Amino acid sequence: MSLESIRLLVVEDDVEINELICSYLRKENYQVLQAFNGQEALERLQGNLIHMVILDLMLPIIDGFEVMRHIRAKSRMPILILSAKREETDKIIGLGLGADDYMEKPFSVRELVARTKAALRRSFYLAEPVQQAMQYGDIILDPENGTITKGGSSVSATAKEFLLLKTFFSYPKKIFTKAQLFDSVWGENYETDDNTVTVHIRRLRIKIEDDPSHPRYVETVWGIGYRLGDFR
Repeated sequence: MSLESIRLLVVEDDVEINELICSYLRKENYQVLQAFNGQEALERLQGNLIHMVILDLMLPIIDGFEVMRHIRAKSRMPILILSAKREETDKIIGLGLGADDYMEKPFSVRELVARTKAALRRSFYLAEPVQQAMQYGDIILDPENGTITKGGSSVSATAKEFLLLKTFFSYPKKIFTKAQLFDSVWGENYETDDNTVTVHIRRLRIKIEDDPSHPRYVETVWGIGYRLGDFR
């Protein structure tokens, strides 16, 4: 897996620290999403392919411990705790809940980057080596090879179109808002540009739908967003 395809989530309520960490990680060519409280972190994790979380413990709304419990209930992704809590009991609790590493504030950003790289190396070494192909209707999406076929014929899709379809295939029952799709595929905060998602959905439909004006694979849920059609 290339560095450009690795997506990290930085959960830190201090805006300056959050931005500092993200700037260093982006210089290493990682994709980075940001969250500034526990609720926002859980929203980022839902519907986004995240490979690692850098997590502060003292967060507004939902604390870092609870965020970590939610993550570990569903995923083995690496979690690096970054916290001003220096008591040994906090470190023991954090590691006991499933954190892979623990750094105290103040910290060295360069060391944080080095620990992030080490955690990712361990994660991908232990991960399943092959991503299984996914099929809905007569479309097969192969994450390992980055290919899409429809009825046995190759579909020439762009990287963003591939990621859009992979997002739908990965969560077949989920309705995605445009903001969630933008965050998931472009790895950026969604603001006022809802035309980007609309245009890419239209182009994807032209390539995979028998009748793009009456889509069966990528359905519009009026007033909400999009979802994968039901082929089961």
